[in-house]
Amino acid sequence: MQRLLESTLSRALRYLEDIQTRAVFPTPEAVADLAELGGTLAEEPESPERVLEALDRLGSPATVATAGPRYFGFVTGGALPASLAANWMAGAWDQMSGLHAASPVASAFEQAVTPWLLDVLGLDADTAVGFVTGATMANFTGLAAARHALIGRHGWNVEKQGLFGAPQIRVVVGDEVHVSLLKALSLLGLGRDRVERVPVDSQGRMRVDSLPRLDSDTVVCIQAGNVNSGAFDPAEQICAAAREAGAWVHVDGAFGLWALANPRRAHLARGVPDADSWAADAHKWLNVPYDSGLVFCRHPEHLMGAMSAKDAAYLITSQNRDPVDRVPEMSRRARGVEIWAAMRSLGRSGLADLVERNCRQAARFAEGLAAAGYEVLNDVQLNQVMISFGDGDATAKVIARIQEDGTCWCGGTTWQGRSAMRISVSSWATTDEDVEQSLDAMLRIAGQVGRGR
Repeated sequence: MQRLLESTLSRALRYLEDIQTRAVFPTPEAVADLAELGGTLAEEPESPERVLEALDRLGSPATVATAGPRYFGFVTGGALPASLAANWMAGAWDQMSGLHAASPVASAFEQAVTPWLLDVLGLDADTAVGFVTGATMANFTGLAAARHALIGRHGWNVEKQGLFGAPQIRVVVGDEVHVSLLKALSLLGLGRDRVERVPVDSQGRMRVDSLPRLDSDTVVCIQAGNVNSGAFDPAEQICAAAREAGAWVHVDGAFGLWALANPRRAHLARGVPDADSWAADAHKWLNVPYDSGLVFCRHPEHLMGAMSAKDAAYLITSQNRDPVDRVPEMSRRARGVEIWAAMRSLGRSGLADLVERNCRQAARFAEGLAAAGYEVLNDVQLNQVMISFGDGDATAKVIARIQEDGTCWCGGTTWQGRSAMRISVSSWATTDEDVEQSLDAMLRIAGQVGRGR
């Protein structure tokens, strides 16, 4: 075991060093080599060292360098050194973190980091927190709490009685609702197509003047950080209207919720802490390894009412914090360990600086590209930038050439009928030098495409 883990360390360090200079996206040859992973399963055992060698030889060259400093595709943060080290330790511990009786340490890490999270995000101290895989499951869990609360007002226990014959509830979303939230609604039996959609403005924000009449059977789903524009729905007005009507507000804040940790950007999320439930990714702007998400609920009794399931005789309960009471999974890894390590290593000021630095770097991309005559399609107030290089064909060619060049990696999107390149800056590893190097490559390639080269 010792020799194997020492070899793993050596290979991992080499990998992390290599991604600083290699192309951000793997070569076609490296991707083709992945075919060697399959084939017929051998009859005889293979030594762990040979397994590790094959894993590294075939896998490492074929990875996307999301842990590096110049990946600006999906909103993907790298892993902070402390959070990666904590991930390795948690893997060695191999804890089953569903029950305190199964792992007191996993439960303790979650309990320790919970007040830190609530404090930096400005949420009430008695808000319940669950540690899940990502924003999709966080949305699912928060909306399950909302379903429990609203249907429960009619004397119906949806967890016991199901949805057949249950009282109906409404779900209101913006036209720019993220697909992960729609997926969560479908998994909950609330349906993708039954939602009531609200028109949005040029930045993707819900128009309050078009909000339908709300009532105590309504869940309103708002965004804290549009995945394209970075814009925030007008939470202050929506939460006020919902509170007056007795409606529930759920916030999809996968990356934008972390703006609350930065005093200079928190105004963008004004009113967001007034909601009832929130979803966030820790593997985005908190920069912990995959997978790691967070659900927050103002009403612990509704979250635990929706999630608790300990009817089996062998599930030992206690007066201590049982993580399974707040999340869907019983058997799961100890995600709280990495979040604790990230927050302790950053501190309040470090987290605020990480958010601010990435926002400033996004603004630099927008400034440099606009100065060269290319159109910025969004108000760059957070970490998202959308660029048009002309018509759809020209923009698609620039994106493809940038991805082939390998200096950095950006993806494409469609924004209110326009083709655009999307730049997402969310990694602790991205330096100002990386931004300038990437910007130079973008301008060089866009210029070549414009000249027909």
